[in-house]
Amino acid sequence: MSISPSKRISELGLVLPPAPPPAGLYKPVLLVDGFLYISGQGPMKVDGTYITGKVGDTLSLGEAKLAAEQVGLTMLATITTHFGDIDRIKRLVKTLGMVNSTPEFDQHPLVINGFSELMADIFGTENGVGVRSAVGMTLPGQVAVEIEAMFQLH
Repeated sequence: MSISPSKRISELGLVLPPAPPPAGLYKPVLLVDGFLYISGQGPMKVDGTYITGKVGDTLSLGEAKLAAEQVGLTMLATITTHFGDIDRIKRLVKTLGMVNSTPEFDQHPLVINGFSELMADIFGTENGVGVRSAVGMTLPGQVAVEIEAMFQLH
């Protein structure tokens, strides 16, 4: 992709929420050997609150997919706050998507597509798509989605 990620974010008119403070004893981001690891992020809105609910109960598939996209924006805010220049990212390597869902809900990959599609829009289809897992569980604070990721730097 010839356009920088920061310029693409601007072109898409995306608004990043505040970076959430750590909710425990861990680093929000960790740089190791040219790879940037991002701790699990929730769907923080611009007002500092989280999108909460359980898919298959209080949230629809569409609402959950939008929450996963919001996690992507939260992650970008965390990277910018705790690491710096987002244009230093070469590619997304790995995504672990966790969906707060009922036991009967089985479309977790479709939810996490909200995050994956955003990354592809920002970093391009080659560099914005990596390997991925999507699972269902109960999440802390009833956040709708939590995602952790690993990026390779230039």
